Amino acid sequence: MPYCPGMDLERTAERLEALGSPTRLAIYRLLVRAGEAGLAVGAIQSQTEVPRSTLSHHLHRLTRVGLVSQERRGTTLICRANYAVMNETLSFLVSECCADAQSDVDAA
Repeated sequence: MPYCPGMDLERTAERLEALGSPTRLAIYRLLVRAGEAGLAVGAIQSQTEVPRSTLSHHLHRLTRVGLVSQERRGTTLICRANYAVMNETLSFLVSECCADAQSDVDAA
């Protein structure tokens, strides 16, 4: 198994598993699009039409693996995509792209 500093296979698998639900992926994409300001849970609920109790479950799952952070402002809960974690996860997938592929020159 190749070494990837700061990232391991199990943690990446957990993050990808959390994104493996179409509902969670839609929520996450919405938060990524929202930028650093994030979105209030009510805004996420109205844009996705996911029932509030179900939304809470999905957000908890994304938060647990570090893809989403939450901040309470009075009675409002603001959710944000954690871009550092997103980039770390994507980097794990692409960092060794084609590392074991042989070029046509090598094969000849």
